Amino acid sequence: MTRGQSLPRLHVVTDDQRLARPDFAERARVVLAAGGERVALHLRGHRTTGARMYALAVALRAEARAQGAVLIVNDRVDVACVADLDGAHLSRGSIPAATARRLLGGRWLGASVHGVEAARAVTRDVDYLVVGTLFATSSHPGRPAAGPGIVARVAAAVPVPLIAIGGVTAARVGDALAAGAAGVAALSGVWDAADPGPEVIEYLRRLPEGPAAAGPRRRAVGTGRTVDQDRSEC
Repeated sequence: MTRGQSLPRLHVVTDDQRLARPDFAERARVVLAAGGERVALHLRGHRTTGARMYALAVALRAEARAQGAVLIVNDRVDVACVADLDGAHLSRGSIPAATARRLLGGRWLGASVHGVEAARAVTRDVDYLVVGTLFATSSHPGRPAAGPGIVARVAAAVPVPLIAIGGVTAARVGDALAAGAAGVAALSGVWDAADPGPEVIEYLRRLPEGPAAAGPRRRAVGTGRTVDQDRSEC
């Protein structure tokens, strides 16, 4: 479960290429140690098998807890449950947010969106949203950059914290925050470095000290009401 964690402002996201590296777990531990409670590590790999994702989740779980970091798996709510992770993150092809919330209970639940309508559709069931793509990025070469304005539009429409993604280098953190983001997500900006630790520290230097959110919103399923319980079907 969330174990009293706050939602960090820095989300370090993976892809299939990074997950496939034989030294991935070692590099991920460097990220967790550098960021501590100020970082959320997302295990994301759309083509990575469930077995590989589960093995990595179990391998990194103890380190994440020791450092106070948040460990999240993307798309695979089943892995979040069986590996007892801190939460899950949904994309366009994932199960419905309401179903994921029922399964996860008080664990963190986020979703990726690319516009206001998509954000409104899921906001009652999630704790935060990842919004993009802000700038051109090699990880999504066919996706046009929307600019920081997309964060401002979504922020005006929904009440949950927003994490900006898409070409957000450390130098662009200020642009994302000025548009209304509570934090940023990084992929190439961290993983492409020979040593990811200093890159994590550089991102954190440019982010506010406090958390993006104090804790997951707990709801009675299907009502939208917050409830003081941690029930789940995991």
